[in-house]
Amino acid sequence: MNLVWQKELNEALAKLLAKDADIEAAAVVGLDGYVMAAELPSSCEEGRIGAISAAILSLGERAIKELGRGELAQVFVEGTNGYVFFLYVGEDAVLTAAVRRGSKLAVVLYDIRNTAKEIASIVEAHPQVRSE
Repeated sequence: MNLVWQKELNEALAKLLAKDADIEAAAVVGLDGYVMAAELPSSCEEGRIGAISAAILSLGERAIKELGRGELAQVFVEGTNGYVFFLYVGEDAVLTAAVRRGSKLAVVLYDIRNTAKEIASIVEAHPQVRSE
């Protein structure tokens, strides 16, 4: 069943990908790995992306705390073909975004952060998101 919040999350992701061609894929994932919404290539398994997103954010948080760096803001992973950003959206979810190599990262990150704020507002406006 496509709930109102799922539609809103999918629209926010679609808008992000349409706005910035350097962002190739994105997903909103609960901290338990549940994929709430996704705009992913058919070659990606949603469940796997969800599990990876939750695990990476958890490890990033542990590293930041262990090394006394404060609170985690984001995790950035660089590969030979591009980048992946993981950002908290509220307290209960993460925005995962895959970005092509050669992108102007400051511009891309600006767009991703704005979308993260929008998604956090959606999640906060629909408390049932956390319980489904």
